[in-house]
Amino acid sequence: MKINWRTIKGTRNSYAALYAACLQEGICLRAVSGPEDDITCYSLNSINASHILDEIRAASCITIAGGPHASARIAEVAAVADYVVVGEGEYTLPALIREIENDSGVIPPGVATREQVREAASCVVLDAYPPFSEVKGYIEITRGCPHTCGYCQTPCLFGKRMRHRSIDRIVRAATAYRDVRFVTPNAFAYGSDGIHPRFDKLERLLSSLDNRIFLGTFPSEVRPEWVTDESLGLISTYCANRRVHFGAQSGSTSVLRQLRRGHTVEDVITAVELCRDHDLIPVVDIIVGLPFETDEDQEATVRLATWITRFGSVHAHYFIPLPGTPLEGTAARPLLPETTRALGRLALAGKATGAWMEPEVRFFRQNQNEYP
Repeated sequence: MKINWRTIKGTRNSYAALYAACLQEGICLRAVSGPEDDITCYSLNSINASHILDEIRAASCITIAGGPHASARIAEVAAVADYVVVGEGEYTLPALIREIENDSGVIPPGVATREQVREAASCVVLDAYPPFSEVKGYIEITRGCPHTCGYCQTPCLFGKRMRHRSIDRIVRAATAYRDVRFVTPNAFAYGSDGIHPRFDKLERLLSSLDNRIFLGTFPSEVRPEWVTDESLGLISTYCANRRVHFGAQSGSTSVLRQLRRGHTVEDVITAVELCRDHDLIPVVDIIVGLPFETDEDQEATVRLATWITRFGSVHAHYFIPLPGTPLEGTAARPLLPETTRALGRLALAGKATGAWMEPEVRFFRQNQNEYP
């Protein structure tokens, strides 16, 4: 049987990981631009799903859909796809393909159909699978996050316990590149439980690599309370990047508390000042249009963003209530005219990027050069 992977912008790293996992089982995923016989696999997020579900519904081949949207909206996706991979796919996708090839009628754990949902029996041990093979991707070093930020799908998909790839496996994967970049929910948390830093383990990783290392910048951003003299010292000593990317999300203490961010506005200010002291440039994420934001909260976020741009830049997003998150079912509030004007001025000055006017842009236009 021919096993196809539908290429969709923004899903290349998923393709790389699942290509490698399938290859270990003797299955080769073939990249296609539309559904083809015999089986076509899809990775859906909550933006591309609206463009792809009709294609899946009309496909004449067997269809398998996974990804964050499929995992959060199982019934919706199972109504159009033959099979839905729920959660992590490295074990589940090859197992499902084998059952389909054998015409066994068996539904493996972690798979849903219109008739039934089978819960996954275990979580993925990262060392059991390479991060990529012939199809190149970033190196995923950590999966899972102990924080439960209201807008974030990561703990919903991968759990609250951090799982780390071993240093030996990371070093082996890094030989494919001169410049190496990582996928992780918090790059400074490598080797830790995500609450208590283990910078000794992070340094052991960095000192083991012979590459030009990019850490604490896309796609391995960090949390502001983890920006310390010690962590920034590791960036200065071992890494090639001069920018450090972290999330503030709001300039309002009340909003941060409601988001369950686990840090304060003061943590953000301290992180920016520490970057300045270490001659590093902060790049700070903010979210505007949060559903419980008051005018004063939004104004506080704009003031914080404006202050940040004295030393670095901001990356602004308009809130999207993602399925499976605590804020699913809420609605974004409109932006104040003053917010739109202020962010526009910062953008014209080269100090702000992002998609606070058209949220879909961040899924379809960013990351034009996905790999080093």
